[in-house]
Amino acid sequence: MTGQARVEEFDRFVAARWPALLHLARLLTGGDRHRAEDLLQEALVKLWFAWPRVAEQAPEAYVRKVLARAAARSARRRWWGEQPVGRLPDPPGAADEAAAADERTMLEALLALLPARQRAAVVLRYYQDLPEGQVAEVLGCPLGTARSLTARGVARLRQLLAEAVSPVE
Repeated sequence: MTGQARVEEFDRFVAARWPALLHLARLLTGGDRHRAEDLLQEALVKLWFAWPRVAEQAPEAYVRKVLARAAARSARRRWWGEQPVGRLPDPPGAADEAAAADERTMLEALLALLPARQRAAVVLRYYQDLPEGQVAEVLGCPLGTARSLTARGVARLRQLLAEAVSPVE
């Protein structure tokens, strides 16, 4: 493959998959759009260097794996920057759209409360709809660990959701 063809193929992949990959990165970073963009750009740089090897196989799987591992690493570092707010100002005008946006916002906020590996397992399993084996492969852990991380993450999300919607007494 010529250099120009390689660049064009990579550009097409990035243009086609950017929105979905950015959304995945946002979920993995707990809803922080700026960290998600940084994380995705770092993953795409790594993909660029691996492109000759992975272009014909599974470039999206490669990016998912890089994103999940980088998000887990970055979550271990202390972050002193801005914190996301619980409710966005000026929700969209339509009531159904506003309710859906509020639900997504709440889910993203609750996901942000999970430990990084649990969050990654839940996002990969239920948002990306990956089978358990692929979740384990992406996270670089045994299948049983991936199942455990997913189950604990979902259980914690249910607990947090119940606390969020129940009235405080």
